[in-house]
Amino acid sequence: MSDFATSTPPPLIPRETLFGNPKLAQPRLSPDGERLAYLAPKNGVLNVWVGPVGTPVGGDGFEPVTDDNKRGIRSYFWAEDNRHVVYLQDEAGDENWRVHAVDPATKEDRVLTPFEGVQARLIEKSRRFPDALLVGLNRENPELHDAYRLILSTGELEIVAKNPGNVVGWVADREFRVRGALAATPEGGFDLLVREDESAGWRKLVAWGREDALSSGPVGFAGDGEGMYLRDSRGANAARLVAFGFDSGASEVLVEDPRYDVGEVMVHPETHEAQAAAIERSRAEWVVLDEGIREDFEEIRRLNRGDFAVVSRDRVDERWLVAFTMDEGGASYYAYDRRSRKGTHLFDGRPELNEYVLARMEPVSFAARDGLHIEGYLTLPPGAEGRGLPMVLNVHGGPWTRDGWGYDPEAQWLANRGYACLQINYRGSTGYGKGFLNAGDREWGAKMHDDLVDAVNWAVGEGIADPERVAIYGGSYGGYAALVGATFTPDLFRCAVDIVGPSNLVTLINSIPPYWKPLVSTFHERVGNPETDEEFLKSRSPLFFVDRIKIPMLIAQGANDPRVKQAEAEQIVAAMREKGIEHEYLLFEDEGHGFARPENRLKFYAAAERFLAQHLGGRFES
Repeated sequence: MSDFATSTPPPLIPRETLFGNPKLAQPRLSPDGERLAYLAPKNGVLNVWVGPVGTPVGGDGFEPVTDDNKRGIRSYFWAEDNRHVVYLQDEAGDENWRVHAVDPATKEDRVLTPFEGVQARLIEKSRRFPDALLVGLNRENPELHDAYRLILSTGELEIVAKNPGNVVGWVADREFRVRGALAATPEGGFDLLVREDESAGWRKLVAWGREDALSSGPVGFAGDGEGMYLRDSRGANAARLVAFGFDSGASEVLVEDPRYDVGEVMVHPETHEAQAAAIERSRAEWVVLDEGIREDFEEIRRLNRGDFAVVSRDRVDERWLVAFTMDEGGASYYAYDRRSRKGTHLFDGRPELNEYVLARMEPVSFAARDGLHIEGYLTLPPGAEGRGLPMVLNVHGGPWTRDGWGYDPEAQWLANRGYACLQINYRGSTGYGKGFLNAGDREWGAKMHDDLVDAVNWAVGEGIADPERVAIYGGSYGGYAALVGATFTPDLFRCAVDIVGPSNLVTLINSIPPYWKPLVSTFHERVGNPETDEEFLKSRSPLFFVDRIKIPMLIAQGANDPRVKQAEAEQIVAAMREKGIEHEYLLFEDEGHGFARPENRLKFYAAAERFLAQHLGGRFES
């Protein structure tokens, strides 16, 4: 028995509190600074609410201006015309995003890209061109996004950059001209192309080979349009923030760290000058470049012990909205006045969490079997000494992303139920330099999984985890890792939970969404090519090793997932059913790559909680 079981555990945090809709989220100032918008439930579905600044947030002065009644709005922004709120929405998780523009005064909701089977991507908005947006649309070819200028007042669309066949992203300058393009190469790298204006031809500015491709890329044009800010790992291990001059071809390093990549870059929305950059160590650490905001950042740091980002600014740049993330609480938002250099608490996203005892997320590290330095985070049940606990290895998706410090509802949920939650940034994760990232190439189900196994062995060796009660759990790549754990290392884990994870790497790569076609070389180089590496990919695919499974499985899938198709779950479920392997399968007909609707999230987490309690012995909210 763990020490958690013999002490007095804190009250159960209801799943609704952790995984239901937040009470309030994502505050945004209108450009003139007179109105505040945020997301909040309307009839149980997240919508945009708007009211005057100075009115109590959440009070009678605010009203919903959108009327989504299905999936909920998950992100939005004020257009620079100071009139429209803009958001993107898909249908049942198909990721064919459509651009909506809403006038809060009339609540008229216009779909500005009403095309069937077409995905819209926001490229840029501009204070200098307030009635326009730049958007990418795969309207003419489902595999390629061209760049369009979209007029908000009329809905008029004008193509401003035609995709030659390999462009995966567009970049606009301060004058709202699409003058940059990121183009994929057959070798798994990227070329950065630029042009003098929208009528000129393209020329190659920078070439990133495969070794630098996933850690480098454009941030944006500098204010004068004669250079660009780049994240660039050429000649270094970690991505640095550099200023690249077009005429000189020289790079000036602005922010760097020998091990950790530069992450978020704060750019002034009017001047387009880089003001600060965050280095993604165990916590995000800002490096200030603009002396004009140094004192502001110092004052903001004093407001809350969490990590912060500036999420909204008015046009005169006197009012900021700041979001904090903290391990022991949900998102917390502050209004910051740059004139007085005073910040005031605006609201907490989930204030009901304040009624419960939450857990600390602690950075951990260890050496993998080949000596590679691995970092991650451990969240222990509050009040537990951290000895002999049941443990859930919670594997992040991507895999080309990373876990970070801050509020994580799954970590809090697992810790509250009595489990140690271990989150590891295995090789192939971003943030730790290109050497670490590239160490994951062609290592799906191999060295990447070895890192997860080594993490479990580390936790057992430290006395934290009970070796007889360890589960592997994750979504997307993390779901694949859970399937790998059940098939490749079946004696290590007591049970496994797979959320939208691929079971067959051959069918995964052959069925990627059409608009990922320019990126297929990345998959071929970093995972494997089904045409030339079919047997290799099969050797890394859990589907072909189902007979090794000896632990209970929980698999959850969205029927409309465009990335990991329903067939990835169905084929391994069918194989388990045929062999009589204990499993539970949840299929959500109105979801895609993850579960957006709160009723679906709550259904999944109830099933997962019951499953983990049955096999690991943790607590369960009935």
